[in-house]
Amino acid sequence: VPATAFPVAMMRGATWDPSLERRVGEAIAQEVRSIGVDVLLAPTMNILRHPRWGRAQETYSEDTHHTGSMAVGFIEGVQSRGVIASAKHLAVNSIEDTRHRVDVRVDERTLREVYLPHFRRAVVDARVGSVMSAYNQVNGAWCDQSAHLLRDILRGEWGFAGFVESDWILGTHGDVESVRAGLDIEMPAAVHFDRLAAALEAGRITEREIDAAVRRILRAQLCFGLDARARVTDDPTQRLTPAHLALAREVARRGMVLLRNEPSRGAPALPLDAAAVRRLVVLGRNADVANLGDRGSSNVIAGDVVTALEGLRARAGAAVAVTHLAGATLDAAGQQAVREADAVVIVTGLQADDEGEATVGAGDRDGLALPTAEEALIRAAAALNTRVVVVLEGGAAILTRAWRDDVAAVVMAFYPGAMGGAALADVLFGDAAPSGRLPFSIPEREADLPAFDNTSETVTYGYLHGYRHLGRAGVAAAHAFGSGLTYTTFGYSELALSAPTVRAGQTLTATVTVTNRGAVRAIETAQLYVTAVGSRVERAPRDLRAFAQVDLAPGQSARGALPVRVDDLAYWDVATSAWVLEPIAYEVIVAPDAAAEGLRATVRAE
Repeated sequence: VPATAFPVAMMRGATWDPSLERRVGEAIAQEVRSIGVDVLLAPTMNILRHPRWGRAQETYSEDTHHTGSMAVGFIEGVQSRGVIASAKHLAVNSIEDTRHRVDVRVDERTLREVYLPHFRRAVVDARVGSVMSAYNQVNGAWCDQSAHLLRDILRGEWGFAGFVESDWILGTHGDVESVRAGLDIEMPAAVHFDRLAAALEAGRITEREIDAAVRRILRAQLCFGLDARARVTDDPTQRLTPAHLALAREVARRGMVLLRNEPSRGAPALPLDAAAVRRLVVLGRNADVANLGDRGSSNVIAGDVVTALEGLRARAGAAVAVTHLAGATLDAAGQQAVREADAVVIVTGLQADDEGEATVGAGDRDGLALPTAEEALIRAAAALNTRVVVVLEGGAAILTRAWRDDVAAVVMAFYPGAMGGAALADVLFGDAAPSGRLPFSIPEREADLPAFDNTSETVTYGYLHGYRHLGRAGVAAAHAFGSGLTYTTFGYSELALSAPTVRAGQTLTATVTVTNRGAVRAIETAQLYVTAVGSRVERAPRDLRAFAQVDLAPGQSARGALPVRVDDLAYWDVATSAWVLEPIAYEVIVAPDAAAEGLRATVRAE
């Protein structure tokens, strides 16, 4: 049924605001409850190891701390409305084209430190009610048959009390083996589990083992009150509400990332001044289409969608002539219109035919560049006009190196949902200062990232990817993880730590003063990274361990607090199968992104 199409999860990740994501979870839960749904198959919280992954748009980030923080907010929002969230896909699931057969090899330390901590937070912090196992294999075991993942870690170490369901249709690979490993429900129909009765009669499984799975399913039903509440079959008043549409617009506005904003005609290209911009030309493949993202499992049947063109026209009003030029080439009349325009907005990027869920959608991306015709359109427009604004839509990183220096401004707009066009107009015309920050790195070249292999049946995941990989390699990103411009500037000062030394189990709090040095109210996201100085094991040069936002009026300062769990400074020791907090110095870096110098202080662990 028609429902509110919120911005995709990656754009919500770009807000860096777990409290806002909680509100999204509440709203989506309200809408799915309106048709009697008890379990929401979200959040997707797999780490974005590489931006070519087809389902990149469905997750939050390339970073485990950031992903965990956003997922906790969403899960808490969903479950506060009586709907069971499903943390998926456990685990190490970030390839589409081979997802039904690939065996991902990953050492135990990398698994524990990179691919599991956010799932642990979903269980321990958010108390998620269900977990979905992944299609792929991890170290030779199908995820639905991995006792190491489902029994030893999920239930044994983390104390998960909910139920585990398989991914759909091809996500179950056995009957007794899967149940014994910790799978409780085969979805969406019993193919393998139909054999459990015969297995019981043959003595291959006991009633006690089956009862354990049944008990977990019933416990979740009782904890969420599903046995007592009346079931609603269809209540359309709970969907597409004005409040939900307003929230979708707010999230899209907050998630837009301003990547570039250079002077044009004596002033920054953005924001557009409606009093000065009288002729606006809009180009690009995504300007006048409802570009909501993948048509796979995350597809939403939206109501009315505000396209970029519609949003810009509505905001521009009668005083501004908005000309839309369709297609990827400019004829003589189009060239003249671009040349005479006060500003040109090119809304381009990716569509559902470029990336999505495999077997039901486009699968993994072929590369990170824009379509060739769109790059040519950008160059053609930039040769005619100095005030060209490029708006990129897509699930993750899109290379900008080939054309970035030719244009005045670049905005990352992801797949911005049903109200995306209105939100884009809010940002471009300055009704709201952009506050989005990249939840991934955009490299200069795809070769700067670890290789993406979506053809081999066995792949190996290393310890570093994204900004951690770039930092170790000493390669600068085109646009760093955590970065994003706005219509003002911020200053950082007076970094202080709550203690000079810390121990396991404690919380270290860093405080910093953030000052709005410009003339526009805006939100700043302060990020705390940690460097383990002199560690005996390989570490990333920086690891994100906290972030906080401050909303500041012009000239205003505020003190921000960034709490860090000291246990998050530990590494997984393979020899002892335990977390180890090294008694060394840890450099704390508070900065606006992963590459900035930032303010620094040192704490020592005992």
